[in-house]
Amino acid sequence: MKKHTILKLITSTGLALAVAVTSVAVPFNRKCENIRNSVFRLHIIANSDSEVDQELKLKVRDGMLDLAENLFKDAADHIEAKEIAEQNIGLLKQNAIETLAKNGCSEDVSVTVGKAWFGTREYDDFTLPAGEYDALRIVIGEGEGKNWWCVMFPAVCLPAAKGDIEDALDSAETEIVKGKIKYKAAFKIVEIYESVKRFFKK
Repeated sequence: MKKHTILKLITSTGLALAVAVTSVAVPFNRKCENIRNSVFRLHIIANSDSEVDQELKLKVRDGMLDLAENLFKDAADHIEAKEIAEQNIGLLKQNAIETLAKNGCSEDVSVTVGKAWFGTREYDDFTLPAGEYDALRIVIGEGEGKNWWCVMFPAVCLPAAKGDIEDALDSAETEIVKGKIKYKAAFKIVEIYESVKRFFKK
């Protein structure tokens, strides 16, 4: 087989694959977009991957969840949860700094509310698709360590959590996040699709 024929075959195969992936990703991703627009997440990033910094990250997490239980318990939807976070950034930052200080750490803490990128995340009984979510983002020190994240609305990760991911989604969206095995390949395609979109946004 001639070289130009091989190249033509590879190109056509690549284009066919791209079309196939897009045809699957776009409709499914529209449903995933509704999921992303219904959830408010928490993202805590450690100073480094040292054992001490990772332990401090978990201390900050525990203190943050204790505080958040009272702050977010009456949030009616993810928009209200986001507004509560925005209105209490000072209090949330103070909580994190005081938690670090009690554990002998003087690192600064950055607390912001806004869009943050998350990869596909599997929890015990549901999966959230990759993409950008509204989130409360807490960065300790240099923010170069492993991170921890969870869902603030619905109240899935709060200490006395009474919320369920179903509280924020309709039946079709609930089927997607609960269908861990059924939609595993689709979640992967969406992650690739969203990663490519994110790359070209930069």
